[in-house]
Amino acid sequence: MAQIPNLENSPINLTALRDQSQKELLNILKNIRGKKCLVLDPKLSGSLSLIVPTSVLKENGAELRHLSAEPVQTECTKVIYLVRCQIDLMKLVCSNIQSDISKGLQREYHLYFVPRRTVACEKILEEEKVHQLVNIGEYPLYIVPLDEDVLSFELDMALRECLVGGDTSSLWHIAKAIHKLEFLFGVIPNVRAKGKASARVADLLNHMQVEEPVILSDMGAPEINTLILLDREVDMVTPMCSQLTYEGLLDEFLRVNNGSVELDASIMGVQQEGKKVKVPLNSSDKLYKETRDLSFEVVIQVLRQKATSMKQDYTEMTTTTQTVSELKDFVKKLNSLPEITRHINLAQHLSTFTSKPSFQGQLDIEQTLVEGDNYEVCIDYIEEMINKQEPLVNVLRLLVLFSTTNSGLYKKNFDYLRRELLHSYGFEHMSTLNNLERAGFLKKQESKSNWVTIKRALQLVAQDETTSSHDIDYVFAGYAPLSIRLVQHAIRSGWRPIEEILKLLPGPHLESKRGGHVKSSPIDARPGMPTSLDKVTDGHRSLVLVVFIGGVTFAEISALRFLTAQEGMAYDVIVGTTKMVNGRTLVETFMDNLG
Repeated sequence: MAQIPNLENSPINLTALRDQSQKELLNILKNIRGKKCLVLDPKLSGSLSLIVPTSVLKENGAELRHLSAEPVQTECTKVIYLVRCQIDLMKLVCSNIQSDISKGLQREYHLYFVPRRTVACEKILEEEKVHQLVNIGEYPLYIVPLDEDVLSFELDMALRECLVGGDTSSLWHIAKAIHKLEFLFGVIPNVRAKGKASARVADLLNHMQVEEPVILSDMGAPEINTLILLDREVDMVTPMCSQLTYEGLLDEFLRVNNGSVELDASIMGVQQEGKKVKVPLNSSDKLYKETRDLSFEVVIQVLRQKATSMKQDYTEMTTTTQTVSELKDFVKKLNSLPEITRHINLAQHLSTFTSKPSFQGQLDIEQTLVEGDNYEVCIDYIEEMINKQEPLVNVLRLLVLFSTTNSGLYKKNFDYLRRELLHSYGFEHMSTLNNLERAGFLKKQESKSNWVTIKRALQLVAQDETTSSHDIDYVFAGYAPLSIRLVQHAIRSGWRPIEEILKLLPGPHLESKRGGHVKSSPIDARPGMPTSLDKVTDGHRSLVLVVFIGGVTFAEISALRFLTAQEGMAYDVIVGTTKMVNGRTLVETFMDNLG
């Protein structure tokens, strides 16, 4: 099965978007004649695997290498560096070129910045005296389709850069990516934003439309009706909780990377000692598409039913006479056997993690924190984790959840736990704690928590067991993600009905109406403007683009898919995100010492 996702069933033509990115890359290769060595920074290599197959790059004369501290080993006289704009990567490029010069190698160098060149990076080239040796260009890859309804802006460090370093350049990148979508699908007429970064992106988007307008007369009706921008900072509770969907658990325990997981071949039933295999996970796999958004318990039942059905069919085939038509149906079923086997192997491996008492204990304490109960029990639990030397990232994840739901820790507990953490894990982690404090994710309590008010007003916690199968709270342990509740309200009726609740959450909120040449104004200031997408007009479903600035979890995407699948629902959703995250990977971006 191809790793590149099938985008044919996307609500908009994402294939055109991907084809455009593929064409731009192949044009770079075609314009540099003959054999060449394409040197990719490793992170970019994963992103490109979702845009263009490796075989196509090789067909266009490219020999592939990864950028590292080691000089490039190749017979090619033409070397193309394709890298993101990062200072450390520039230094590696310079080091590679200087190594070639010291060996007397005569090569032609091309450097393409992704998605655009920056003054800071070019300055490094000048300082290292290689600027004159390099032909510089840009490869404007702003968006990578991860699946038919998920787009990534590939900005792994955006949250940390904005909140800790005060570097908001990623927000320009996000606005540029959305504006690029508008050139393909029309100006998005309705914008709703919550959070400081989201409000800034909305503003940048308007400036871009003035400076580089999408001409409405050329486009027809816009294909995307509404843009909802949401800061991760607005809801840090959700990613800190453990996901309970199949796809969410795969990410929690095996780390889904660029639409696949890498694990030991033995787990997938391949007996090759020490060999790793990549298992693609996207909607091209029909069984995965059917099960990815279900709770893991339900997935096990589905797999059991499919395996039992297959076994019964096989028994019937061997004990009774079948018609040609029945034989054909059976062979058709057999074609799905590799998929069933693959997911049984994955589910069996996941069960080794979910069946541990420690996992259930983690879910219980998360539930206690989300319900805002029993402060002392939570402090004791975290203290015990520190004493047991459990992985630091797990401790920090719970601390962030505790701090968020409680509006900080009491001063004596904050100081005590901070001291215990540093004594137990080492003082080199002081910068990590400082980063989390600067971001506002770990703090002393200065005012009473608003969490209980928010939780009740938005019905975030299930009151009884029966509601879970009919609501989005199944994706976590009886907790409906705050972020998705906000999206629900934004789609249904705009921000106005929940304005008082929004004021209790971080950052400003705005609502605006846009046209060809934009001058924004609040949507409710325009008489007769529909603010709800809940009603189907002419059988046509509206399309909503929901953008998470700072990352989104697979469970949140599952919750959005659940909502759009409900009977009578009048909209489809496409998700845009700076990166896919879970509590662990999100906390890790703030950690300076992972060793």
